[in-house]
Amino acid sequence: MINYIYNNVRKTIRLGFIYLATVSLLLASCMDNDWDIPSTDGSEFGNQSVTETNVVSIEQLKQKYATVIYNGSYVQFTEPTQIKGVVTGNDIQGNLYSEVAIEDGTGSMIICISQGGLFGQMQVGREILVELNGLYIGSYGQQPEIGTPYTNSNGRTYVSRMSRTVWQQHYKLLGMKDVSPVEFDKTKLGNADYMKENCGRLMTIRGVKFQGANGKRVYADDNSKDAANCVNRSLQGISSNQLVVRTSTYADFAKMPLPQGEVDITGIFTRYNNTWQILIRQVSDVVEK
Repeated sequence: MINYIYNNVRKTIRLGFIYLATVSLLLASCMDNDWDIPSTDGSEFGNQSVTETNVVSIEQLKQKYATVIYNGSYVQFTEPTQIKGVVTGNDIQGNLYSEVAIEDGTGSMIICISQGGLFGQMQVGREILVELNGLYIGSYGQQPEIGTPYTNSNGRTYVSRMSRTVWQQHYKLLGMKDVSPVEFDKTKLGNADYMKENCGRLMTIRGVKFQGANGKRVYADDNSKDAANCVNRSLQGISSNQLVVRTSTYADFAKMPLPQGEVDITGIFTRYNNTWQILIRQVSDVVEK
């Protein structure tokens, strides 16, 4: 009797395993037939209805709104207008916070977006089409920016980060293109026109040294941070009133020691009024010679 019960239990368990295996194979087969091939063209992000109906260059845009930009005001776009540019900087290591930099061959622009992980969608080299209608153009410290108005605790209003929801309706990802920085002309360090033309651009300054680098001083420590949780580092022989390397304390490389020798530094060269601010995108942007 015991053997009879034991054999029936074994038979039931075996049939159960066979049933589960069969169901699993059927489900896998169905899912294999229904699964879509993952998209790699960026069509899963943004707004595919954005089209090129009135594309203007970034240079044209900055010229048209020069008074707005350099007077610290802002204005909303009220007609269908697009810009198309290639991403040159994103938040891959946390130093460009909630923004991307784009260029189109005529100029550069910072686009402010309240969203993390932008580098996953907008890789360096990704071309994007941006519908400006409904967005705002203005500046922060005379750095041209596109976004939406923000009022700080002091009652000052300027263009800053648009919400993720708003951004999703205003851009479309296009193909990939090659991106190369241009060399920063140190002889034009104090040239106002040079700054207007190039602020926000991906550039490289060559053959410089960090002031005070001693193997212990880091890119950005909490003791030196300003109200924006950033630290400015000077370069030898260049006044900090003219140019600094600006690093967020939240950047992945913030606590890494500054190189002590001569380096080439690549980054997004933004401005704060009349001071150049180099925003390193990732630690590999600093190359020791």
